[in-house]
Amino acid sequence: MARMIFVNLPVTDLKRSIAFYEAIGATVNPTFTDETAACMVFSDSIHVMLLTPPKFAGFTPRPIADARAASEVLLCISCESREEVDGMVEAAVASGGIADPSAKQDFGFMYGRSFEDPDGHIWEPMYMDMQGFLAATGQAAA
Repeated sequence: MARMIFVNLPVTDLKRSIAFYEAIGATVNPTFTDETAACMVFSDSIHVMLLTPPKFAGFTPRPIADARAASEVLLCISCESREEVDGMVEAAVASGGIADPSAKQDFGFMYGRSFEDPDGHIWEPMYMDMQGFLAATGQAAA
């Protein structure tokens, strides 16, 4: 079985956050969704748990970070093309996100941008051309 990752994020408006994550390509898993949490599925191995502050607080004794005031984590997600990177950022902006809080990265073989979700969590969609990377770094394909 492939290893799975569940990214747990506190959100202030669960319905708004569900709509935002659907707009950037995730789907709701109703089995793990209720009025305090939503499981958003990007792939068989990548899930994002959107949690209301009381629900999130039930998992940790630490205070919940304000993602707009401090860096908490940068979430990088792979894309199949440069166009998919741009499309994800455009969808994020159309759904209330902020485009490119970090500088765009374009190394030819690697292209990345970023967006901030409605709660300030920063996502970095990126495309990597592995053949281009190997050629640029002088490495042979495995």
